Amino acid sequence: MNNLSQFLPDNFNTNKKIALIAGRDNYPILIADRIKKAGVPLSLISFKGETEPSLIDQFEKKDHYSIKVGQLGKMLKSLASLEVNTAIMAGQVTPSKLFRGLHPDLKAIRVLNSLKEKNAESIFGAIGDEMQKIGVQLLDARSFMEEDMASHGVMTGGKFNEDLHSLSHGIRIAKEIAKLDIGQGVVVRKGTVIAVEGFEGTNEMIQRAGKLCDQKMIFVKTVKRNQDYRFDVPVFGMKTLEVLKEAGIKSAALEANRTIILDKKTVLKTAKKYKIQIYGYLENESIAH
Repeated sequence: MNNLSQFLPDNFNTNKKIALIAGRDNYPILIADRIKKAGVPLSLISFKGETEPSLIDQFEKKDHYSIKVGQLGKMLKSLASLEVNTAIMAGQVTPSKLFRGLHPDLKAIRVLNSLKEKNAESIFGAIGDEMQKIGVQLLDARSFMEEDMASHGVMTGGKFNEDLHSLSHGIRIAKEIAKLDIGQGVVVRKGTVIAVEGFEGTNEMIQRAGKLCDQKMIFVKTVKRNQDYRFDVPVFGMKTLEVLKEAGIKSAALEANRTIILDKKTVLKTAKKYKIQIYGYLENESIAH
């Protein structure tokens, strides 16, 4: 196991720069901070209109390239110009931009046209293959983020006070929709599925649930059984916590050791203030009694 992070390959070269391919929100900012604290040099590829300006400002011009969403050819050229042999993806792009505002170059069009199914796994898997062809390895996006992972048990303290059968039901449903590439989250209530995450994302799904029901709901976040952590790590942060509060959902179950809690200490402290329980479950855990 690599001493810097259990998610890094054993042959990882700490003297070579990593290229951070950064989407929106705080995840790229946090991972950049962790990488720098580990003493590993870092460069940046940002997306116009997506990546936080505060992150971009941390990099000199020689270590930063800006591209539009969909410019795969330009991204590959940028990686070559940065002279890196590893890269890490963090943060999503605005979902609607995949339909409106996408700027695919010829390389992206060729790759997309070669895919029979166009979902996150197939698209980003193909991008990873293209990167590998130019000698750039796409790293596990959990690298350097161990301290931010969800842990087993009630992370907000005390005893989990929701119905355990309802929680088991939620985990089972979440696993099934993840297996079908629909989403990674559900909201359940006493054996009833209130809302399922689709392309719109977690927060919008929680808002829908809040409009349908106002008590005893559980939000469950999971991963696929064969999750590719290079580009699809489930995350939970302050934005989702605020949406849970607004929706009246008092319990969140996150898959332990596989879900990243962005700014974990602050999130857990705020969750306690809001009286929202955050529970970390294990994939094969038997919790229904």
